Amino acid sequence: MHYIPQIIFFCLVAFSVYLFSKNILRIRKNIFLGKPEKINDNTKQRWKNLVLLALGQKKMFKNPTVAIMHFIIYAGFIIINVEVLEIVLDGILGTHRLFLGTLGSVYTFLINFFEILALCVLIVCIIFLIRRNILKLKRFISKDLNGWPRSDANYILLTEIILMSLFLIMNAADRNLQLQNSAHYSETGNFVVSGVVAPLFSNLSSLTLITIERTCWWLHITGIFVFLNYLPYSKHLHILLAFPNAYYAKLQPKGEIENMQSVQNEVKYMMQPELAPTEEQPVVRFGAKDIFDLKWKNLLDAYSCTECGRCSTACPANITGKLLSPRKIMMDTRDRLHEVGKNIEKNGTFIDDGKTLLNDYISVEELRACTTCNACVEECPVSISPLDIIIELRRSLIMEDSNAPQEWNGMFTNIETNFAPWKLSPVDRDKWVEDLN
Repeated sequence: MHYIPQIIFFCLVAFSVYLFSKNILRIRKNIFLGKPEKINDNTKQRWKNLVLLALGQKKMFKNPTVAIMHFIIYAGFIIINVEVLEIVLDGILGTHRLFLGTLGSVYTFLINFFEILALCVLIVCIIFLIRRNILKLKRFISKDLNGWPRSDANYILLTEIILMSLFLIMNAADRNLQLQNSAHYSETGNFVVSGVVAPLFSNLSSLTLITIERTCWWLHITGIFVFLNYLPYSKHLHILLAFPNAYYAKLQPKGEIENMQSVQNEVKYMMQPELAPTEEQPVVRFGAKDIFDLKWKNLLDAYSCTECGRCSTACPANITGKLLSPRKIMMDTRDRLHEVGKNIEKNGTFIDDGKTLLNDYISVEELRACTTCNACVEECPVSISPLDIIIELRRSLIMEDSNAPQEWNGMFTNIETNFAPWKLSPVDRDKWVEDLN
């Protein structure tokens, strides 16, 4: 009977780790449904991006107030979970405050630091709930977030509030048990935050306090494991994926669009037919119609999206009332990827479902509204590039489906026949300079 709590706890840990690993491997498999892309250049700059953008949240500090609040939640997630290590070991070994004997007074300092941080996280989460649901900032009430995405953000904030509250109540009950010299509750010294709450429990019996402390302990650690396994289904997966996404972010200037070698070759062969290969060449697909045509980094971007809406707020097309929303582009790509992943899991291989990312998820009107100004790329705090996906979809739209505005078709015809956007014969192209002195 003495070992039953430990056995239950070990099963909880094992199941949580198994489920989390399974979901992360599923996401990894989905990401690599994209086309291969080798990204291994300039590792020094890439590690610098990881530290500054993902760890240091450099771009967030364009708005210092919000950045500091966000950093508090982020630091709370990272640092307070160090305390989870002790809880896990206590649960497996059947001990209580395992590190107290080893760390001594340093232990009290650490717990007090964790408590201050927990209180800050709790306050900031309440502020963020108010911003979303009472103040209703424009980027949080956008129709992009209708349905599950809007609820998802609130669920995460409420979960953080509950977890931090359980942590503080647990310590308050623990402190009262110490003062009552209850068995297994060793003296730690006073706690700066939960110590304020502790007097509310001072008249309770040891049995009641133990029940409160143990209940909070179990709910706190179970809540953390539930939160962990909720991440793969939530936009908050960016907590983990922001790091690889920042590392693999594009390093070339933002205005530089990736060249299509196959198109360049066609132009070269048109101007110099003698260079054209004589043997038959494999059929080349231009651009992307579905997620299989995008690169794996584009799909990593989709899973890394925080849905914060900074990209759409900065987008000139979105600001002027156009249909385009870069945030929606990323959310649609992720939704399509998730659907394709489920299709493959069910059938063993992808069975055509009659849908594509282009047209069924992202419309022609959205794509044509983009000015390729890179505002969305510049604003994204985790180095996502909605523009890369937009460009690939537009390439498919124009070069595969021949779907372009009439004004563009005239220009394309001129380029094809005259090698320039204007109706000028190539041999007459330089005649305009003859009248110059």
